[in-house]
Amino acid sequence: MSNQTYKAGLEDVIAGVSEICFIDGDEGRLVYRGYDIHDLVNHQATFEEVVYLLWHGELPNKEQLDAITKDLKENRELHPELVNLLKSLPKDSTPMEVLRTVVSTASMYDPDNKDNSREANIRKATRLVAQIPTIVAYNERLRKGLDVIPPKKDNSLAENFLYMLTGKQPNPLEARAFNIALILHADHEWNASTFAARVTAATLSDMYSAITSAIGTLKGPLHGGANEQVMRMLLEIGEPEKAEEWVKNALANKQKIMGFGHRVYHTEDPRATHLRQMSKELGEREGQTKWFEMSQIIEKVVHEQKGLYPNVDFYSASTYYVMGIDVEIYTPIFACSRISGWTAHVLEQYSNNRLIRPRADYVGVKRRTYVPIEQR
Repeated sequence: MSNQTYKAGLEDVIAGVSEICFIDGDEGRLVYRGYDIHDLVNHQATFEEVVYLLWHGELPNKEQLDAITKDLKENRELHPELVNLLKSLPKDSTPMEVLRTVVSTASMYDPDNKDNSREANIRKATRLVAQIPTIVAYNERLRKGLDVIPPKKDNSLAENFLYMLTGKQPNPLEARAFNIALILHADHEWNASTFAARVTAATLSDMYSAITSAIGTLKGPLHGGANEQVMRMLLEIGEPEKAEEWVKNALANKQKIMGFGHRVYHTEDPRATHLRQMSKELGEREGQTKWFEMSQIIEKVVHEQKGLYPNVDFYSASTYYVMGIDVEIYTPIFACSRISGWTAHVLEQYSNNRLIRPRADYVGVKRRTYVPIEQR
């Protein structure tokens, strides 16, 4: 293997081809099937439109959008046994452990369980996109000792999730902000969790196994959870007037400031652009501007001292917090969006499959002779 290039963490290594998502790290562009995310957000696309785009390669016409929206609405409710499972899991289970376990179990109750055709996998993908928000919302209610709130069938996926969390219809700004957050997190090329899903799918394992692999990968703090840590930092700082000194001290002590920098982007993460605006608007509406103010100060200091730009996690933290979403479910909410991209990649992997089997650069001893135990 010595004649082949090794890159730690496979950084910038091309592992395959895809038509789903393109990232231009130098220009700070994120593109789904040719559509820049700024274009999708600025034209008020719905998350449902983006799901269709990722799966089928084109934006839906009205009839197609109506059909996928109807399918997603009709598949929101969980199988009763999955609800029983949610109620039976240990009370100290983390939300990501719960999500991983329930999604894995859901395969056993899927009517297309034994069918790996594209048509069946589209139906499985539909159920996963529809039901993962329900799993997250149900578990959050149960975790707080509250009754679950069944999903409605007359609102968008973004509105329905917020409704299931609180029992209240979200106001238009909240619904728009959460819809935008879902779009921004929908896909991000061959990141760790997506790659894990594709590796599993490449063995011709089933859709649910691939998505369980993705969720298990997202659970790791080096992939998911950064926005949780951003919000905990903001809560620790407490007030805007303390932010500059806190960050300067943290940087002086070589402490990593979460929510900054990205392995792919060399300029501002385009997703941060929209979340910054959402954080500002929601903070002003709710009279909780201090979180945005703190974030602005931190962003300024980190950029001045380290030359780093905020990534998607930085402003999503305060956006979710002002909406009343608990920090503990920030990563599961990421999954509520990224399930659209994960399933798109699994479908693409199945369509032109080759087993993913890389090599390792062996650096151990290459030749030894067995010694009988009496002589060791």
